[in-house]
Amino acid sequence: MNIKRAKEEIKNTLQAYLLKNDFGEYEIPVMAQRPILLIGAPGIGKTQIMEQISRECQVGLVAYTITHHTRQSAIGLPFISKKLFDGEEKAVTEYTMSEIVASIYEKIEAAGLREGILFIDEINCVSETLAPAMLQFLQCKTFGSHKIPDGWLIVAAGNPPEYNKSVREFDVVTMDRVKKIEVEPDFEAWKEYAYNAGVHPAVLSYLNTRPKYFYRMESTVDGKNFATPRGWEDLSRMIAVYEKLNKEVDREVTVQYIQHPQIARDFANYLELFYKYRTDYQIDQVLSGKIDDILVKKAAHASFDERLSVTGLLLSRLNTSFKRVLGQEKELESLFGILKEAKEVLSGAQKEQPVEYMEDVKMSFAMDLTGKKKAGLLSREQEYQMRNVLDTLEGYVMKLKKAEVKEGGQAFDLLKEWFNGKKAGYDQEFDKTSSMLEYAFDFMESAFGGGQELVIFITELNTGYPAMHFLQQYFCDRYHRYNKELLCHETAKELLDRIRDL
Repeated sequence: MNIKRAKEEIKNTLQAYLLKNDFGEYEIPVMAQRPILLIGAPGIGKTQIMEQISRECQVGLVAYTITHHTRQSAIGLPFISKKLFDGEEKAVTEYTMSEIVASIYEKIEAAGLREGILFIDEINCVSETLAPAMLQFLQCKTFGSHKIPDGWLIVAAGNPPEYNKSVREFDVVTMDRVKKIEVEPDFEAWKEYAYNAGVHPAVLSYLNTRPKYFYRMESTVDGKNFATPRGWEDLSRMIAVYEKLNKEVDREVTVQYIQHPQIARDFANYLELFYKYRTDYQIDQVLSGKIDDILVKKAAHASFDERLSVTGLLLSRLNTSFKRVLGQEKELESLFGILKEAKEVLSGAQKEQPVEYMEDVKMSFAMDLTGKKKAGLLSREQEYQMRNVLDTLEGYVMKLKKAEVKEGGQAFDLLKEWFNGKKAGYDQEFDKTSSMLEYAFDFMESAFGGGQELVIFITELNTGYPAMHFLQQYFCDRYHRYNKELLCHETAKELLDRIRDL
């Protein structure tokens, strides 16, 4: 299965294991809760989906790469203790708590999350001395003599033998006690994540034309040549930062991340052209409605790679606006909930202490932000959104103090006024993004007619969550018309394929 389906399966397993009956007991007894063994090629996103599941399910996450551990750090250090057996004192060997088990309890104490995921990476690459402890861990959910706390799902990840010479096979007894999930690289599944994560448009455009380079692993006389999703994402981040620093990403930089000389060279050449297209086609001008006929003709007669790059540039600029609108919407939702509660309080219990109340609200929100960040429950976008809400609340408190407001009703009227001003800014951003989308369609239709570039444009709009969310709020007639035609075309193609198969 692909990484998206694997994430769904692990999430479903976590929810099933944490489901309790009327007596507060887990529906599936702890000893019957099989660990998950996630097998997949390196760099396809196994660790990332653990972080996503942790945030989405609001549970803790403790992650370890087991090859970095010795037997002592994994199972604890031995010490001699005294115990009575049949009235006689005997010296017995016990073990200090495993560093890994201790980390779970530290996470519980620090974040207040009593349930979570223990993620152990590279579990099938452990040393000879640590292998028995790993088998015991998978079979009995213990490290040494210390048990993994109830409510913690064990997910162990490993690489297939062809990717790592250190891989050892588990016996049937062990395999019969785990849920095995095999993950294969899948560009379409990764692309959905990539749009949401803001992967650089040059990377997405390049891989759209050369999907076979998304994941490549080759053995040569000089060793392994490879390109992985992790490599593409990390390269994307470096490209974005180099752009801010006005530095060039050439082949020598690319090959540091895409360790396949041929692909690295090809992408470096493509990136150079991509920057040229970005300058030539004046994307910001196009999306503001200033569409030059000369540029339309240039695009219409360009090579397929160039047309696809232009499409990617339009999508990238649109996706930036879609994400900004979505972020502002989330901030407004958070503020609306706070002010809705404030309305009731300021008209009742704290009618005469509006400033003090809003200061308490601000402090409570700040503590919530700190706690969630410490627990690892926030993505970068969510953290930015909460920071913006906190800044807004601080602004509200300062304005209330400056206005010397003494009465709750008056304070709420001001808060409502300021909120409506922020809502007006959101509406303006929404309308601007709507216009950009319509101008993008104008350009696409003028340059490419109803060609495959428009099909790709619609398909990519259907891929990212911010774009889909925006299109649920804004009715774009051309999007819905072309999307319907695309669905009909795909259905007809599927029917023809089935007829051929028969």
